[in-house]
Amino acid sequence: MATEDEFRAAVESVSGLTKDPGNDTKLRLYALYKQATEGDVAGSRPGFTNPVGRAKYDAWASVVGMSEDDARQEYVDTVAGLTA
Repeated sequence: MATEDEFRAAVESVSGLTKDPGNDTKLRLYALYKQATEGDVAGSRPGFTNPVGRAKYDAWASVVGMSEDDARQEYVDTVAGLTA
Protein backbone atom coordinates (compact mmCIF):
# COMPACT_ATOMS: atom_id res chain seq x y z
CA MET A 1 0.00 0.00 0.00
CA ALA A 2 1.12 3.51 -0.80
CA THR A 3 1.96 5.67 2.18
CA GLU A 4 0.50 9.13 2.65
CA ASP A 5 3.90 10.62 1.74
CA GLU A 6 4.07 8.61 -1.51
CA PHE A 7 0.56 9.74 -2.36
CA ARG A 8 1.36 13.42 -1.69
CA ALA A 9 4.54 13.14 -3.78
CA ALA A 10 2.56 11.63 -6.66
CA VAL A 11 -0.02 14.43 -6.44
CA GLU A 12 2.73 17.04 -6.59
CA SER A 13 4.48 15.35 -9.51
CA VAL A 14 1.34 15.50 -11.66
CA SER A 15 1.65 19.28 -11.97
CA GLY A 16 5.18 18.83 -13.28
CA LEU A 17 4.26 16.53 -16.16
CA THR A 18 5.67 17.79 -19.44
CA LYS A 19 3.33 15.73 -21.64
CA ASP A 20 -0.45 15.92 -21.43
CA PRO A 21 -1.65 12.44 -20.38
CA GLY A 22 -5.02 12.94 -22.08
CA ASN A 23 -8.52 13.48 -20.76
CA ASP A 24 -9.21 9.84 -19.88
CA THR A 25 -6.11 9.60 -17.70
CA LYS A 26 -6.78 12.98 -16.10
CA LEU A 27 -10.34 11.94 -15.27
CA ARG A 28 -9.08 8.66 -13.81
CA LEU A 29 -6.55 10.52 -11.66
CA TYR A 30 -9.27 12.93 -10.55
CA ALA A 31 -11.54 10.05 -9.57
CA LEU A 32 -8.80 8.24 -7.67
CA TYR A 33 -7.75 11.42 -5.88
CA LYS A 34 -11.30 12.20 -4.79
CA GLN A 35 -11.89 8.60 -3.69
CA ALA A 36 -8.63 8.60 -1.71
CA THR A 37 -9.30 11.92 -0.02
CA GLU A 38 -13.09 12.09 0.35
CA GLY A 39 -14.48 8.58 -0.19
CA ASP A 40 -17.52 7.75 -2.30
CA VAL A 41 -19.11 10.41 -4.49
CA ALA A 42 -22.09 12.23 -3.00
CA GLY A 43 -24.68 14.60 -4.34
CA SER A 44 -26.54 14.62 -7.59
CA ARG A 45 -25.06 14.25 -11.04
CA PRO A 46 -24.67 17.58 -12.87
CA GLY A 47 -26.98 18.19 -15.80
CA PHE A 48 -26.17 18.18 -19.49
CA THR A 49 -25.41 21.91 -19.39
CA ASN A 50 -22.33 21.16 -17.29
CA PRO A 51 -20.39 18.59 -19.34
CA VAL A 52 -17.14 18.99 -17.39
CA GLY A 53 -18.82 18.55 -14.03
CA ARG A 54 -20.76 15.60 -15.41
CA ALA A 55 -17.59 13.89 -16.68
CA LYS A 56 -15.88 14.40 -13.32
CA TYR A 57 -18.89 13.07 -11.43
CA ASP A 58 -19.11 10.01 -13.70
CA ALA A 59 -15.39 9.32 -13.31
CA TRP A 60 -15.62 9.54 -9.53
CA ALA A 61 -18.77 7.40 -9.50
CA SER A 62 -16.87 4.71 -11.43
CA VAL A 63 -14.72 4.01 -8.36
CA VAL A 64 -17.50 3.95 -5.75
CA GLY A 65 -16.77 1.28 -3.18
CA MET A 66 -12.99 1.33 -3.71
CA SER A 67 -11.15 1.70 -0.42
CA GLU A 68 -9.15 4.85 0.20
CA ASP A 69 -5.96 2.76 0.44
CA ASP A 70 -6.61 1.08 -2.90
CA ALA A 71 -7.39 4.43 -4.52
CA ARG A 72 -4.14 5.91 -3.15
CA GLN A 73 -2.15 2.93 -4.43
CA GLU A 74 -3.70 3.04 -7.91
CA TYR A 75 -3.12 6.80 -8.06
CA VAL A 76 0.56 6.36 -7.19
CA ASP A 77 0.92 3.50 -9.70
CA THR A 78 -0.76 5.52 -12.48
CA VAL A 79 1.43 8.55 -11.88
CA ALA A 80 4.54 6.35 -11.79
CA GLY A 81 3.60 5.08 -15.25
CA LEU A 82 3.29 8.65 -16.52
CA THR A 83 6.61 9.80 -15.13
CA ALA A 84 8.64 6.77 -16.16
